Amino acid sequence: MTTEKQTLTSMNISEDRQKQLKQLFPEVFSEGKIDYDKLRSVLGDLVETERERYGMSFAGKSECMKVIQEPSIATLKPFKDESVNFDETENLFIEGDNLEVLKLLQKSYYGKVKMIYIDPPYNTGKEFIYPDNYTENLQTYLEYTGQVDSEGRKFSTNTDREGRFHSKWMRMMYPRLYLARNLLTEDGVIFISIDDNEVANLRKLCDEIFGEENFIANAIWERSFSPVNLKKHFSENHDFMLCYSKNVEITICNGLKRKNDERYHNPDNDPRGDWASSDMTVGPAISEKIYEIETPSGRKLLPTNGRCWLFTKERYKEMVEDNRIWFGENGSNTPRVKKFLSEVKQGITPMTIWKYDEVGHSQDAAQNLKRLFGDKQYFDYPKSVGLIERCLELYSVENCIVLDFFSGSCTTAHAVLDLNKEDGGNRKFIMVQLPEPCSEDSEAFKAGYKTIADIGKERIRRVIKKIETEKEGKLDFGEKKQDLGFKVLKLDKSNFKVWDGTKKDNVAHQLELHVDHIDKKSSEEDILYELILKSGFSLTSEIEKLTLAGKTVFNIEDLLLICLDKNLNIELIKAIAEMKPEEVIMLDEGFHGNDQLKTNTVQIMKSKEIEFRTV
Repeated sequence: MTTEKQTLTSMNISEDRQKQLKQLFPEVFSEGKIDYDKLRSVLGDLVETERERYGMSFAGKSECMKVIQEPSIATLKPFKDESVNFDETENLFIEGDNLEVLKLLQKSYYGKVKMIYIDPPYNTGKEFIYPDNYTENLQTYLEYTGQVDSEGRKFSTNTDREGRFHSKWMRMMYPRLYLARNLLTEDGVIFISIDDNEVANLRKLCDEIFGEENFIANAIWERSFSPVNLKKHFSENHDFMLCYSKNVEITICNGLKRKNDERYHNPDNDPRGDWASSDMTVGPAISEKIYEIETPSGRKLLPTNGRCWLFTKERYKEMVEDNRIWFGENGSNTPRVKKFLSEVKQGITPMTIWKYDEVGHSQDAAQNLKRLFGDKQYFDYPKSVGLIERCLELYSVENCIVLDFFSGSCTTAHAVLDLNKEDGGNRKFIMVQLPEPCSEDSEAFKAGYKTIADIGKERIRRVIKKIETEKEGKLDFGEKKQDLGFKVLKLDKSNFKVWDGTKKDNVAHQLELHVDHIDKKSSEEDILYELILKSGFSLTSEIEKLTLAGKTVFNIEDLLLICLDKNLNIELIKAIAEMKPEEVIMLDEGFHGNDQLKTNTVQIMKSKEIEFRTV
């Protein structure tokens, strides 16, 4: 009897899409293949038959889907010494190439992220640093970070001298946006900061990936307030904020908080609370709404020429009886309609121009970050915390996941922590940042920050410290405890020596790896986190360390038991089975080639309806 093997790759996007299609249209599958003639018949008029059609194309687009469908064999390794409150926190900082990371997050976070904010490279010909070789991302990344010997592959700047300047940028963005969409909840949204260089192309990319119908807005952020007189034509003082939903039909905008409005008061002590009055006339005039009104003081009124009353005579009488008409303190004024603050939509509908005095500007953001780092400027052009808080205010909820996979200086994490402090929310963040080296002549490098990722991690630590300091000495009135921590994980090759069928010229070496397939440098914790990730559990899942039959077993959310012991026995097997988890994972080498023990294990797990896998 054979055991099921634990998958050591990220989610196969192609297989997942095929499963979804099969659920919708099982009749179009024949012998495991899609019958496109049947699919066309099922879809009817939706199928485009013309050779020429509206769409977006760019050099390398066809390769993007291949990149998306290629599963990752990498893993994320925990680094406790760089983390804060590692064992308690649900916040994540992931260091690595975001394409690989997004692939690895598919199983665990598919459909779980409420809001994404990203500030990708603006493609100015300077700061666009991502792999030239899109088919070997992990290898390229390992070489980039000095973890393996270089073979000439490199990360490089997308200069404007390249012939396919825009195509290269779009080729970089397309798979990342595609994978990001998978992570959104059905009512989730994504905000993307961008400038004039690529806003038109980004809009087309998003229309294709998210659907034109799910476009919400293109907000304009006033990022600066003073002109640059050296500019030849215009001094640009704005960035764009593209916003798309996964499903706009069910997405709810929270609106902006309504500030104290001086228009609302309660001069007649109405038990319904404060109110403001509005005009009771409207134009053009409708004959049935033209009638004489007598005020409480006895004054008789008609609407002005060309206008009529807002209500019919019958409805007006009902409004008067309900004390919803105001005639002034002396009872002789032209009637006005009372609108109660308690009945007004609490969230104000946002507008598409975001002024710097509302959400901050670039100079202010830079100064605030400078102050946080002891008056040292380590990062150029950070986004305003207020800008991200505006996004969070509009579309996040109290207990949700917020993702930023171009996290830079970690403004998004800062905004999440600040907003949680303000409203008592429990939003969790996932930051992803490439360890892009700081220039050796920069102040950041001289201060010990070797990479941009190092700056981001330190910023989060300092924000946490600032919040903790502010709380010191304050009375605790039973407020919810804020999550002031984050786990650091780093992209790395798998802890398991995965079979590579492409290396046909070295079969003997591959067989050797298959026999001794666990990397000797890997710690127990490294292996544990990889199995949790590859099994589709959250990286912040509760892990309980148990002792069963004298052996260590890890209990993941009372659903999955992982045993990494290399000397298994029947007593342990029975003890695990009695706990009746949904899944069990064990090391192959723990059986030491004892086929009888493995067969018994399979039978015992099957009798308890437990999914059993080995690795």
